[in-house]
Amino acid sequence: MDDINTLRRILRESRVIAVVGLSADWYRPSYFAAKYMQEHGYRVIPVNPKYPEILGEKCYRSLRDIPEKVDLVDVFRKTADVMPIAEDAIAIGARVLWQQLGVRNEAAAAKAQAAGLETVMDRCVKIEHGRLFGGLNWVGVNTRVISAKRPRWLAY
Repeated sequence: MDDINTLRRILRESRVIAVVGLSADWYRPSYFAAKYMQEHGYRVIPVNPKYPEILGEKCYRSLRDIPEKVDLVDVFRKTADVMPIAEDAIAIGARVLWQQLGVRNEAAAAKAQAAGLETVMDRCVKIEHGRLFGGLNWVGVNTRVISAKRPRWLAY
């Protein structure tokens, strides 16, 4: 999915995002992307069996364990791990299967599309949201300031 209007519509209409493979480590890309989306009004549901809670939200072992409706399934797993996640996304009635940067499972995308889901591959929800809705300056991106200083709000 490379169409800007479609990406904008998906991000505007999808308010509940299940992030599969979300890490509790603040320096991991999955954490950073989920925190950004959460701070921009999205409901983020972590899916990772290693943790009881991430970003103040209850963490689920799998998509099928989530008791509420999920609009978008954001996949932070290796390409080889996507097919069962796609099958779970279909089973729970998600509307979108989104594979993060570097993740591109064509077979899983085709299966999801055949079941009526929209699919996005090899793109980051945070980057696309920032690009399409004006949030690229969040935490120093595109501010013309290069610094090794940690922002105060990220202090331990």
